[in-house]
Amino acid sequence: MIALFAVTDAGRRAADEVAVAVDGQVCPLDELPRLWSGLDGAVFFLAAGATVRLIAPLLADKRTDPGVVCVDEARRYAIALAGGHGGGANQLATRVAAAIGAEPVITTASDATGTTGLDELVAVLDAHVDGDLAAAGTALLDGAALVENPLGFPLPPLPPVSGPARHTIVVTDRAGTADPSTTRLVPPTLVVGIGSARGVSADAVRATLRRLETEHGLDPRAVRAYASVDLKADEAGILAAVAPSRLLTYPAAVLGAVDVPNPSDVVMAEVGTPSVAEAAALHAARELAGGAPVELAAEKTKDAMVTVASARIRPRGRLAIVGLGPGAADLRVPRADAELRRASVVVGLDQYLDQVAHLLRPGTEVHSSGLGDEERRAADAVALAAKGHAVALIGSGDAGVYAMASPALQQAGSDIEVVGVPGVTAALAAAALLGAPLGHDHMLISLSDLHTPWDVIERRIAAAASADVVACFYNPRSRDRHWQLGAALDTLRAHRPPSTPVGAVRQAGRPGQRVWTAPISDFDPTEVDMLTTVIVGSSSTRLTAGRMVTPRGYRWSVDNDVLAD
Repeated sequence: MIALFAVTDAGRRAADEVAVAVDGQVCPLDELPRLWSGLDGAVFFLAAGATVRLIAPLLADKRTDPGVVCVDEARRYAIALAGGHGGGANQLATRVAAAIGAEPVITTASDATGTTGLDELVAVLDAHVDGDLAAAGTALLDGAALVENPLGFPLPPLPPVSGPARHTIVVTDRAGTADPSTTRLVPPTLVVGIGSARGVSADAVRATLRRLETEHGLDPRAVRAYASVDLKADEAGILAAVAPSRLLTYPAAVLGAVDVPNPSDVVMAEVGTPSVAEAAALHAARELAGGAPVELAAEKTKDAMVTVASARIRPRGRLAIVGLGPGAADLRVPRADAELRRASVVVGLDQYLDQVAHLLRPGTEVHSSGLGDEERRAADAVALAAKGHAVALIGSGDAGVYAMASPALQQAGSDIEVVGVPGVTAALAAAALLGAPLGHDHMLISLSDLHTPWDVIERRIAAAASADVVACFYNPRSRDRHWQLGAALDTLRAHRPPSTPVGAVRQAGRPGQRVWTAPISDFDPTEVDMLTTVIVGSSSTRLTAGRMVTPRGYRWSVDNDVLAD
């Protein structure tokens, strides 16, 4: 919950506006102490000093405190006052500022310089921190931190070392000793399998688990989950040694199918599987890995009544496929901006890269190409992700609609993690400007025959015509493909009344935007180009106050005072 607090009439008016934009709730100021621990964010329409005094007694830990934003009485500034990264105040300040036309004030060093801060790196890795976080973060921003990444995590762009390194930041699941000049980031990469005799004590389980650290060098903070055979789901000693919520159990038949280096006939006779610890660790790790490679980090280690083993989930390269929307910044979803900042490599069409160049962090590698290179761009992005990079592949509209997702995912294997970021596609952007032409069933059809034979496209147009659904045409007309839109309209005219409205939008959400409609009998295809989206109504589509509307099929009557259920 995002709570908004104000004490003056002007502040309350501003709070009401912002509440709608951030899906928040305006609350009485005296409710702050009660609400604090459950808040995701807090916005105060007060002086900064007054806000500081109010929140000071409530602040506990920047990792759990809500982000706090302060807005001045004149609505000029939205200040991220506390919890910039961990609490989300920086992002919240940006949203608040956009809602009331203010300027966001963000003072965290990494945001001020546009670089990746250590807090954000910790969050990306979901890591435990061992060492002096403040010293490491300062050194990183100063270009004086050497980052070691032996596991090969796909990291965001980091400030380069610009002089003698005074601090080392290591991303590892290996146990290490404390060192004032080294900070260890420990991500959750390990799954520990446990087998035991019936009636084992919690102390015996804990002692054997400690051997994974002392003998195999694994950091216990890197353990993501524990696993065993389902016969041990109620084993009191195991449940007392590890959090029950972190224990995964599997049938013996499932574990018996797992190939392990150290099977045991004795275990097979007693439990029904030749391995518990190794098999459970490997099987659970593969379930949690989502396709990432898994390896045995520690083979089984035995005591009198306990056997443990550990599997490691290896990181994969990361490919974010990002739709930028129609072009206007305020029609680009926030997650797209976050993924662009997260990526160390961005691949895209030159003109789309120009739109988002200001969002890229220093050190981001950019792969730019011109029109017509879609397959090569997709292959480039997939290859870079397969090498372990954090890659963003960008396109306009929605990446999954006549865009980059399809050619990329045709080539992407399970060796890379894929993240899809939706965007406002051309059909939606155009429809919003035209009215509600997509209010009922509709079809999206590309008129480009570069990838689809025209006779196939023609059959699809005929199907839309005979089914009496709204047709939305992408790639309607270019210099070399100038007759296809006219042919498509001729097919639809045979099934539509002459008054059926046709809407067109050129450069939706961009400078030079043009929106127009005409009856299908009079619509002129020569006004259309490749930057235009054309929507042809169904037989029920009408112009109402100049807007295209396709009814949803509800039965309305002006004589009815109530709607039937």
